[in-house]
Amino acid sequence: MHAMILDAAHRPLRCDQEMATPKPGAHEVLIRIHACGVCRTDLHVVDGELTHPKLPLVPGHEIVGTVAALGSQVKGVRLGDRVGVPWLGWTCGECVYCKSGRENLCDRARFTGYQINGGYADYTVADERFCFPIPAGFTNVEAAPLLCAGLIGYRALRLAGDAPRLGLYGFGAAAHIAIQVARYRGQEVYAFTRPGDAAGQDFARALGAVWAGGSDGLPPELLDAALIFAPVGELVPLALKATAKGGTVVCAGIHMTDIPSFPYSILWDERVVRSVANLTRRDGDEFLAIAAKIPVHTTTMRFPLQNANEALARLRDGRITGAAVLVPEASKHDLD
Repeated sequence: MHAMILDAAHRPLRCDQEMATPKPGAHEVLIRIHACGVCRTDLHVVDGELTHPKLPLVPGHEIVGTVAALGSQVKGVRLGDRVGVPWLGWTCGECVYCKSGRENLCDRARFTGYQINGGYADYTVADERFCFPIPAGFTNVEAAPLLCAGLIGYRALRLAGDAPRLGLYGFGAAAHIAIQVARYRGQEVYAFTRPGDAAGQDFARALGAVWAGGSDGLPPELLDAALIFAPVGELVPLALKATAKGGTVVCAGIHMTDIPSFPYSILWDERVVRSVANLTRRDGDEFLAIAAKIPVHTTTMRFPLQNANEALARLRDGRITGAAVLVPEASKHDLD
């Protein structure tokens, strides 16, 4: 099969046209990939900011495809099912976190496109427990960003609570989905982009933001909560300054640059700073159901699988509107 391979951090992905198609284990399924989103987490892996990947590695964890083969013990998935595979690829089911509904914190967790080969390929294998059925209303390309950008945005919204005025810092793949869920819930959304990013601010307003401006400024109203999707630690004190008493700032990325010191006065008045770590299957079930109900519309930029390095470069430079999605050559006519 064709696959894009990471051999070492800070190197372009290598195109391998003769990689052996994987065989599913007893509880795994083989998936023919139709689309795979390009997530900022992939960029953190490629750029060496997440430091313990399996190497060589097939990145990618926003996978949409159809089940092509079943492991001997698979019971919950059938041949031909269309499924999505997210970042969380395996948990032990035995630790205190797994047994208390917090499998996202499992100490032995393994992650798709990090310790498990992912979706920058024609085929992949995945644990059947971590395969989500994709709602019929989404094409393969439209559905791909839901598997991480959508899921992490949804979990961040949950942890932010019922905030009438919500700020979104970094208006990329996750924020352009989260704003649709927030508006559906009746929240006012204030969008923060890179300073001077007029196109990004116009994009946010087109999706219903009541205000859009640079992340170096303050909104016209104090926020009840803020979600930070950009991996920039300097945004934490800025978001705290923009947040009202009792408000919550949620850091939604798996990696962030160091947070600078800040005066206690902007944290006082019972403000909260917290992080989001990974996702749970409950998040996936709940989010995909509400995404179909709204329905969420993803804005995507398609790239052939062999152009994965270009997609990553454009994401790194902030030249992606919405979400980038890779399409394998064998699936380019199979987008619906």
